[in-house]
Amino acid sequence: MIVTVTPNIALDITYSLDSFELYSAMRVYDVAERAGGKGINVSRVLHTLGISTMTVGMVGGVVGAAITADLVESNIDHRLGQLEGQTRRSIGIVDRSVGDATVLNEAGPHVSPDEWDRLMNLVQEQLASASVLVISGSLPPAAPPEGVGQLAGLAVEANIPAIVDTSGAALISAVEAGKPALVKPNIHELTDALGTSDPVVGGRELIARGASAVAVSMGADGMAIITDQQCWRAKPSEFIKGNPTGAGDASVSALAAGLAESKGWKECLRNAVALSAAAVAHPQAGSFDDDVYRRLLETTYVEEF
Repeated sequence: MIVTVTPNIALDITYSLDSFELYSAMRVYDVAERAGGKGINVSRVLHTLGISTMTVGMVGGVVGAAITADLVESNIDHRLGQLEGQTRRSIGIVDRSVGDATVLNEAGPHVSPDEWDRLMNLVQEQLASASVLVISGSLPPAAPPEGVGQLAGLAVEANIPAIVDTSGAALISAVEAGKPALVKPNIHELTDALGTSDPVVGGRELIARGASAVAVSMGADGMAIITDQQCWRAKPSEFIKGNPTGAGDASVSALAAGLAESKGWKECLRNAVALSAAAVAHPQAGSFDDDVYRRLLETTYVEEF
């Protein structure tokens, strides 16, 4: 079972428009709403692939109740602690005319020390039956800045590989304190954290700080995986137009499944790039176009560099 943790769960609301025009009034006829946040998106993709998964997090208020109800309806196993505050919302505006999206992310509720301890306990309880722990997304306000590292450390103590997908100071803290098996920054997060846009230079620095391997996602240019000895990269064999929100989460799903099945990095990379591009072809984060996925899985080429 792959356990995912979303420290800052959200209710994802997606508006799909034929054309988005800034500073104007627009009517929205296509609205979708579902439980979201990066870890939940990872679990949703894994569930669709038929891979056992458990998603863990904290929710509060009427928004939290809507998230819980959606997870139940979606048959996604979950363990959610309760917060005093209101769970955040994330608004995605998909512009079909350009095949891209604008996303508005609320900060999320303040989390007390007791509530954070409750999340840590929930995660620890699931590790006895876990094959991989995935920690995805931002930290909520007032959560300990070293929180992602603490969560990754639980996996290390349980002798379970951890994948970390976060940014900024939380990324550096997770690498140095949590010693994860894999971290997955995108190219912008790598630049923000380390001041370099070179995936090899940045990846090797993160490895020197404690990560075992680094996967750097580069949007339409694909992904690179860096270890202390080798580097691979892959790019989708065709350009996919759509909603890129959640594409990185789909790639993490593939990487987690590969780690759980002890697959090599080259196979993990091919799967991650194909699944990420297939997620762009679907209008909602946490889902993917199966036909695109199968097609790209056959045509995506991985090269060593």
